Amino acid sequence: MASLKLNLRAAALIGSLLIGASPALAEAVLHRGNAGEPQTLDQHHTSINIEAFILKDLYEGLTIYDASAKIVPGVAETWELSDDGTVYTFKLRADAKWSDGSPVTAEDFVFSFRRVEDPKTAAGYANILFPIKNAEKVNKGEVPTDQLGVKAIDEKTVEITLERPTPFFLELLAHQTALPVSKASVEKNGADFVKPGVMVSNGAFTLQAHVPNDSLTVVKNANYWDAANVKLDKVIFYPIDDQAASVRRFEAKEMDLVYNFSADQIDRLRTSYGEQVHVSPSLATYYYAFDTRQEPYSDVRVRQALSMAVDRDFLAKEIYAGSQLPAYSMVPPGIESYGEPSKAEFSTMSQLDREDKAIALMKEAGYGEGGKPLDIELRYNTNPNHERVATAVADMWKNTFGAKVSLVNLDVSSHYAYLQEGGKFNVARAGWQADYADAENFLALSVGSNKTFNYGHFENAEFDGLMKKSYDEQDPAARSKLMHDAEALLMKEQPIAPLLTQADLWLVASRVKGWADNAPNEHLSKFLSIAE
Repeated sequence: MASLKLNLRAAALIGSLLIGASPALAEAVLHRGNAGEPQTLDQHHTSINIEAFILKDLYEGLTIYDASAKIVPGVAETWELSDDGTVYTFKLRADAKWSDGSPVTAEDFVFSFRRVEDPKTAAGYANILFPIKNAEKVNKGEVPTDQLGVKAIDEKTVEITLERPTPFFLELLAHQTALPVSKASVEKNGADFVKPGVMVSNGAFTLQAHVPNDSLTVVKNANYWDAANVKLDKVIFYPIDDQAASVRRFEAKEMDLVYNFSADQIDRLRTSYGEQVHVSPSLATYYYAFDTRQEPYSDVRVRQALSMAVDRDFLAKEIYAGSQLPAYSMVPPGIESYGEPSKAEFSTMSQLDREDKAIALMKEAGYGEGGKPLDIELRYNTNPNHERVATAVADMWKNTFGAKVSLVNLDVSSHYAYLQEGGKFNVARAGWQADYADAENFLALSVGSNKTFNYGHFENAEFDGLMKKSYDEQDPAARSKLMHDAEALLMKEQPIAPLLTQADLWLVASRVKGWADNAPNEHLSKFLSIAE
């Protein structure tokens, strides 16, 4: 009987090979809309989520997020934490390999973390790993890179010593900045290590091709330790920031996933596509930053007035069709360790009362009707939703203060590059999605020493002091109180005007299996499959 079964199987296999069109042999390809062209594929220069979606398919860190966004083992199969909460010991998987077949070693991680913090690298996100012993000092050039608290105990054991207990450290290790690079590849290829045909990666996929502003293709990595469970053969990312075009390609079944479609299409799309429309609440804040380096935005009264004059209810209901919520705090609700965020005092006022107060503040500052003219340039990254928000806010400021508002937009990469490189502006749109579920991740954006993400160059010694104390505070309740005090001060100063608590908008074709909505917006392709 066994012999007969084998013969039948062999005949079936030969038949399908001859036919060449068997569904069993069809290539499983996921077509993934990605909302913009990545600035970089160097994980140590990354800063935005459309880069993270790609990089986390190509590389794997010590920890990863599973499909439901829970932290699970990545390259590190197991780990132990010292009793005082400051030393992690990670055991790497014995079968963890790079795409060229060489082993992933502890030394690769030591090299990678030192590269992130080396001031010569100029990694914009170096601060996310500052909980590591001496990381900040290394990054500032105060001590050499070999003083960083990361050691290779042996080929497959990494020891990481922290400055202080950090409850969310395992989440930091799942961030794209903590993804490893191949030491051998970087030393051999330099900056070219990111190129197709050169890149050596350790994730579920490898980079096959990249045509800027057209597509980026990754293919299954045969040397990945969990390759047997990766169901996709290929993922093609399309960097389309034209939301209408993305939706058309979804409707034509040319794309399986669309990220950030236009919110005014929600009702129409739900009517046509039902459960394929996903509105997923997230730990994310949509805000406007004021450039505090120049007048009148250096005046707290002007910042407060401009923020108060924005009708957030209108933005949430009319522009985002109820898929976003009005925001009056930088930290979004839903962070268990923090509780209810500290909101701006005007959050309890009616919109009419806010506008009256705003007019009085602006007049007191000497601007607006009867004072100096308000000429405001409002910058945003190209996106119909952001354009509608900017247009609405411009009308609000015009109607309230007689302001003349001009709109400037750039593609997402150029917009954030401009802000991160210190370009001057008046008001600029920005958004922040939690890298880890802790209020510190949102508040740290406004610390004076944060040169990358403190877009408005806000400097406040009291705020910085509260945040510093929060880093040294070990009692969770006392730490939360310090951060609440810091946020209350931030909302009084209004160097940033939180507008909306965001939800992620996705179109997910019914043929995509394994998808799970989650607040961190983590969707590794290794957990997805295609059902034809």
